[in-house]
Amino acid sequence: MAGTASAQFADLTKVPAPARIEGFAGVTPAPARKPGEGAGPFRKMVIRGVTLIDGSGAPARGPVDIVIEKNVITDIRPAGTPGLPMKDSREPRDFDYELDATGMYALPGFVDLHAHGSSDDKAPDMSYSYKLWLAHGVTTVRGVPLGDVETSLSERARSARNEIVAPRIFAYQTPGSGKGWTGGVTDTPEKAREWVRWAAKQGIDGIKLFNDPSQPPEVVEAILDEAKKQGLGTTAHLSQIGVARMSAAQAGKAGLGTVTHFYGHFESMLKNGPIQNWPVDYNYQNEQHRFGNVANLAWESFEPGSKEWWAYLEAQKEAGVTFDPTMTIYAASRDLMRARNADWHDAYTMPQLWYFFQSSRENHGSYFFDWTTEIETKWKNFYAKYMRLLNDYKNIGGRVVTGSDSGFIFKTYGFGYIEELELLQEAGFNPSQVLTAATLNGALTLYEPKGQKVPPIGTVRVGKLADIVLVKENPLQNFKTLYGTGHLRLNEQTQQLERVGGVSYTIKDGVVYDAKKLLEDVAEMVRQEKVKLGWPEKGVPRP
Repeated sequence: MAGTASAQFADLTKVPAPARIEGFAGVTPAPARKPGEGAGPFRKMVIRGVTLIDGSGAPARGPVDIVIEKNVITDIRPAGTPGLPMKDSREPRDFDYELDATGMYALPGFVDLHAHGSSDDKAPDMSYSYKLWLAHGVTTVRGVPLGDVETSLSERARSARNEIVAPRIFAYQTPGSGKGWTGGVTDTPEKAREWVRWAAKQGIDGIKLFNDPSQPPEVVEAILDEAKKQGLGTTAHLSQIGVARMSAAQAGKAGLGTVTHFYGHFESMLKNGPIQNWPVDYNYQNEQHRFGNVANLAWESFEPGSKEWWAYLEAQKEAGVTFDPTMTIYAASRDLMRARNADWHDAYTMPQLWYFFQSSRENHGSYFFDWTTEIETKWKNFYAKYMRLLNDYKNIGGRVVTGSDSGFIFKTYGFGYIEELELLQEAGFNPSQVLTAATLNGALTLYEPKGQKVPPIGTVRVGKLADIVLVKENPLQNFKTLYGTGHLRLNEQTQQLERVGGVSYTIKDGVVYDAKKLLEDVAEMVRQEKVKLGWPEKGVPRP
């Protein structure tokens, strides 16, 4: 069988390779929501007998009944005493829909603060990423960007009206983007401010910054200043190209809202000045050079606990900067074999996406040309230091959130997000802190730039929107049970391994989605694409 798969993989050279992504590829909008895809919203819905983990950091409590009217939680009622039988008949009784969640756990919908929609060279349309996110409890995504300006805004509106099966969308766009923008490259402070004002009028939610050569510090500072005036959020990927002049410390001082990825943190604390010690043969456009040398920052920067370390973290906290670590997207760098052989690839990774993941000089993030034990060891050490940074920031009161950046580097949508929860726990966050990062912290980050200090999502409380995840296993005990492929556990009665877990229901804006059905839809989408491309229907071909 392995030989057959290898032969079929060799034939895939006939399939055109996707073009290299520079920031973003084109996307096809999701098809309209079909009859039977989700139920609701209802005049009145009741979730019965659930144990509530509300996202605020409060301990679990239950059983409770959660009452939802249209799209708002109107009551959370005690439903009995733990360990004793619940009464069969409990108010309210005038419901249109009742969901028996006895023995289950309710959580707020998860927030993914670093999301890109499935692009045309990775899937037929964006429903692929949407359904995988919802199937893993992600009810809100910050597109950075999700797609081009026009598509992002259209998809955001369609999702808000529940016309498509999709999470709630926040549209963050890059400076100078948009078909209606006629000002060209935003390479001066004046042009940058003009674009921010134009984009705000189009209705975007925020700005995704790259500190490339067209965005020198004075331009970045102008964008950040104007964004605050317009009520727009900001997040930045402070890449190696411009980080010597605009580190995370400098960006935070200038008013940046979120640092995404690890870029900029350790460059703010270099022992030998503001420029990393690049190898003499380094070429940024050679992606193995680019990503292989990132881990050198672990030994080039000041040590945890040093005065420089704490000065950096305290300054970022004072500036109100959010850290969006996205550890999941680079986790393959410290264990490539594990990422390549993850359980979900066989059924849920689209063939175009699998092709995109393979080592390639053309495709962004496919940088494993000759990934050695030495490089992986450096990355493991780098992650240990990065995790210490995140945990220390959390411990002094800094805000840390969750984002995945899935669609690259062997990270399939949804599944990559759950891995981020596991990685935060590895970093030292206790399970309740992880869930708060994934829910309330994300909601605060999205709504505060809009002047809303009390977000309508992020916790399961009376008055909040009906964004809820229902699971059978206790996620505080094991985040692995949130993966769509479940968790393998030995059944002591049968002495056989069985898969348990996965999200049961995801409720977004009062619409109840069967998460298992969403996964079935995705598996069928993937199967059909494999047939079209001549791939084996089961599994993925490996070189």
